[in-house]
Amino acid sequence: MSELYNVTSSPHIRAKDSTQRIMLYVIIALLPATVFGIINFGPRALAVVVVSIASCLVSEYLYNKIAHKKQTVCDLSCVVTGLLLGLNLSHTVPFFIPIIGGAFAIVVVKMIFGGLGQNFMNPALGARCFLLLAFTGPMTSFTFDGVSSATPLAVIKGGELYSDTMAMFTGRIAGTIGETSVIALLIGAIFLILMGVIDLRIPGTYILTFVVFIVLFGGHLTSGDLGQFVVQEVCGGGLILGAFFMATDYVTSPITPKGKIIYGIICGCLLGIFRMFGASAEGCSYSIIFANMLVPLIERFTIPKPFGKGGEK
Repeated sequence: MSELYNVTSSPHIRAKDSTQRIMLYVIIALLPATVFGIINFGPRALAVVVVSIASCLVSEYLYNKIAHKKQTVCDLSCVVTGLLLGLNLSHTVPFFIPIIGGAFAIVVVKMIFGGLGQNFMNPALGARCFLLLAFTGPMTSFTFDGVSSATPLAVIKGGELYSDTMAMFTGRIAGTIGETSVIALLIGAIFLILMGVIDLRIPGTYILTFVVFIVLFGGHLTSGDLGQFVVQEVCGGGLILGAFFMATDYVTSPITPKGKIIYGIICGCLLGIFRMFGASAEGCSYSIIFANMLVPLIERFTIPKPFGKGGEK
């Protein structure tokens, strides 16, 4: 048998360098938000991101070494995980948090399940949710210009609109390192769309569904202008970062067009529930992770049947 026909689960990578190239595109797309976060929050933000990336790199290298597996650090997926995790942290967190988070993301969420392509949830988001549960205090403590301050979403959750909507769009607000500047994130998102790395089905449906949800059910949170409320909910927190850079993860999102739309609707509804009725002002990470776990079910009902195969009689 000189030729073997292998059947494997998605995603199907056809070019030898496609994974590395895609990851490189994602890194480039995240650079505007990363640079802005460093300018916005100072050198410590850079240190947190670097420590997070280093933790992911070292964890993947050591795991492969100990398990006698082929080294995979060169595909850059662990760098993307570390970068996304770092951008989802406050610049004030102790350095042990990105170290633990990076190790958890790579070893527990990714490698134990078989490595890239086998994990059932986004590693960076899995690690962030773990850190939120394990280290709630430092993970939810934010400062801006050296002063402890509430995030815009926390202000909205308290029943008031944030005082400066434009600051939420440009990013001059408290929050995690990479989530504050909508402009920087959209620049990166446009780059990924132009490069064909992502399409708009998932992020577009995610954001649109969330907007419809909060228009219908979010009026109880504030007595202010509804339009301003919607804009601030979209620009505040991790929605833009999550919708374009994490919900679109090839491994943990559907591959069919219909599945992507259903997945985006689920993400949007879950985020609406978490933000409007949950105890926390945020909820983006949890909405994506819960949707990740539904992907096998979504694909079961949306992948087209083989030609000529009828229904059961």
